[in-house]
Amino acid sequence: MLPGETGTESTESESQLKVESYDVKDKSYIVASPSGHVLRISDTYAEIFPMWAGRILVTAHNQKWALKAAEAATGFATSIIMCPAEAARERILSPDKTPDGRLGVVIQIYSRSLQGLRDQMILRTGQCIMTCPTTAAYDALPKAERRLKIGRSLRLFGDGFQKRDKTEGRVVWRIPVMEGEFFVEDTFGAVKGSAGGTLLLMAESQRAGLEAAERAVGAISQRVEGAIMPFPGGVCRSGSKVGSTRYKLRASTNHPFCPKLKKIVPDSEVPDGVECVYEIVINGLTVEAIKRAMVEGVRVAAESPGILKISAANFGGKLGPIRVGLKEILEL
Repeated sequence: MLPGETGTESTESESQLKVESYDVKDKSYIVASPSGHVLRISDTYAEIFPMWAGRILVTAHNQKWALKAAEAATGFATSIIMCPAEAARERILSPDKTPDGRLGVVIQIYSRSLQGLRDQMILRTGQCIMTCPTTAAYDALPKAERRLKIGRSLRLFGDGFQKRDKTEGRVVWRIPVMEGEFFVEDTFGAVKGSAGGTLLLMAESQRAGLEAAERAVGAISQRVEGAIMPFPGGVCRSGSKVGSTRYKLRASTNHPFCPKLKKIVPDSEVPDGVECVYEIVINGLTVEAIKRAMVEGVRVAAESPGILKISAANFGGKLGPIRVGLKEILEL
């Protein structure tokens, strides 16, 4: 269940994986998918860390402009390693589920601090949603106890001509703009979310890996509420590790999972036959949302004959305090 929500619309995949044996030397499970494809799943874990999360419902005249606003508002937000936030589109809502009866798009924004989240929500709402034709912005965490004064801050753009109003029980500000008015809710909810859910899809070719990753991202997006994947299209090709072996960097390429280095570095984790590794990074309003997303991702990716192994990225406790084991994912 999402923070402040009465329920979810998550749907469990019907695909179940069967564990056939355990390879002690490789520390991996030998698993068969329902279609009969056999692959390995590492006996490892994803390292989850806490972040503050906000959730914005963008509505617009039609889907085109709702998506345009959502795309702009979640730009430059793949990883807090170098970005000011992590953000992505979560889901599309039909008009009967939005406050103004128009199609809506839900986005999530994450930051390490509450102040950082507030700043990013104000900036992205003001610069990317308010500027986009026909849009309005509503809080998508109405039951959250912690409130951020997003609309109340943006109202000043109205230069004294703004009006306080109510729609469907929500306090909103009507800010005059050249098109007409921009409706933005007075306050937005903030919750303690989580980030760092990961799946590493190891494939025999780039094509096989990308196809499997795309299918996994699609399944997560359709079946799991409350989770996002902040990298482009939900897929990351340049996974990172904490720090660097040679330079003073916060992060550097995750060299044990780079296929081109498997014959060069002594700690390579790339099996024989694997020529491409894609990472799916998952944030969630709850740890449970991340787990459900990982379940769906593993089940769908495991159906691809080109996937030889699935693993997860972790950093020995340097990144986050919560561990989600792939063994646990297999049992869900």
